[in-house]
Amino acid sequence: MSIRRDMVDNRIRRHRENARPQRAPAAARAERYGDEVPSYALGDQVPDIHPDAFVHPDAVVIGSVTIGADSSIWPGAVLRGDDGEIHIGARTSIQDNCVLHTTPAHPTVVGDDCVIGHIVHLEGCTIENGALVGNGSIVLHRVIVRTGSVVAANAVVLNDTEVPSGAIAVGIPATIKAGRARPEDISHGVESYLRKTKRYRETLRRIDR
Repeated sequence: MSIRRDMVDNRIRRHRENARPQRAPAAARAERYGDEVPSYALGDQVPDIHPDAFVHPDAVVIGSVTIGADSSIWPGAVLRGDDGEIHIGARTSIQDNCVLHTTPAHPTVVGDDCVIGHIVHLEGCTIENGALVGNGSIVLHRVIVRTGSVVAANAVVLNDTEVPSGAIAVGIPATIKAGRARPEDISHGVESYLRKTKRYRETLRRIDR
């Protein structure tokens, strides 16, 4: 009898849960993740995060940071817009353990449809639309990474360097290899992280509370 009673109770509970009104996406995400995503104002410097962006709860966003639609900020990433501004476009991924900082004179700008790999450091530079910065690389002040170009994994791109469209920056310090970038690598990375963003937004939940 206790087994039958448990089965009935389970059916009633499932029915009640299914009958609950659907919560707004923001409220549902807050309920799943537990605490709110840690974004911080610094005085009058306040992050501006598009409602369709995905910021993982273990990322940190501080100060003058703008994040565009369908962009994603992944675990351990820190975007610290204290001395200046950080701008992230649409459909761009800032992957795990990245550090984005800025200077008073030179904002850090990442355009639309960019792929910023794991453990990347960007500071006071411009990454134009449709560029890729590989894992573990460092891109420094006043660097411009042009559309369709790639900074290879573990490269260090020194101050005032320009990476032309279609080129790869390789090594420490980085040297430029013209015409070596593959557009399909960039587009594949963008599409891959758009799919991940959709999956995480819909299914991520904390289970340790």
